[in-house]
Amino acid sequence: MHYGYIGLGNLGANCAACLRRAGMDVTVTDLRKDAATDLLELGCNWADSAKAVAANVDHVITCLPSPTVSEKVLDQIFPVMKKGSHWIEMSTLGRDEMLAFAEKAAGFGIRAMELPVTGGVHLAAQGNITMLAGGDKDMFDLHLPALQAMGNQVFHMGPLGSAAIIKVITNMLAFIHLKACGEALMLAKRGGLDLGQAWHAIKASSGNSFVHETEGALVLNGSYDVAFNIDLALKDLGFAMGFGKEFEVPLDLAAATAQTYVAARAAYGGDAESPMIVKLLEDLLDTDLRAEGFPARLT
Repeated sequence: MHYGYIGLGNLGANCAACLRRAGMDVTVTDLRKDAATDLLELGCNWADSAKAVAANVDHVITCLPSPTVSEKVLDQIFPVMKKGSHWIEMSTLGRDEMLAFAEKAAGFGIRAMELPVTGGVHLAAQGNITMLAGGDKDMFDLHLPALQAMGNQVFHMGPLGSAAIIKVITNMLAFIHLKACGEALMLAKRGGLDLGQAWHAIKASSGNSFVHETEGALVLNGSYDVAFNIDLALKDLGFAMGFGKEFEVPLDLAAATAQTYVAARAAYGGDAESPMIVKLLEDLLDTDLRAEGFPARLT
């Protein structure tokens, strides 16, 4: 199959590269052609617009920064996509937005599948990210080779909208874990422990988490550079709080964590890296959490 890939940001470029390395035909586009430099060297095709991609491929994958951008692109591609083709959405959309876009796609004879991912950009570069699919099972089965090329763990969560819910849940947990990780590292620092040794001890303990192993390391380096900003975290926490209200589930930890992110945005701006919520505690206590031997970026 010939896939079109629209949106070559931190995630999209890596996922498109994985498809190409698996031997699939891939045509790509982005507002910045230089975002496709490495992909073109791999053998991907370039198109000058989203419309040009959609008109010349079997199925289209989008990975875009916001629902507003997604809507703008979808209005361009749906009218020119082949009848019966599939639109696969890898952006993090709200469930209701995804369902509304899918209904619009159906009006053009196009079927939709949601495919948010989790695990971080570094795992996407390796083809080891976790993929969370929502949509009809026959679509999932058809595209499974492509999904397996991009990720090492692939889950069909159920009908359209299911993946949006689990994606929000996993992100909510990650943000809560990050807040807890910062508090734990600060306790270790103020308790006089060697932070590097404390990080390794936590990693080997029942208190370990994926976030401690990854974002905790970036905090200790001082880069905080996880390629995911505070505004995006607040968007996802907003979705979580909305689901909490809809499903009548009190989310005390998520609510407290959201307030920490609000404070971090006020202090550092919405474009600041998500792990900088830990810097709030560092600034408050005038105590840096630094240790030797930890990376500036995850690889």
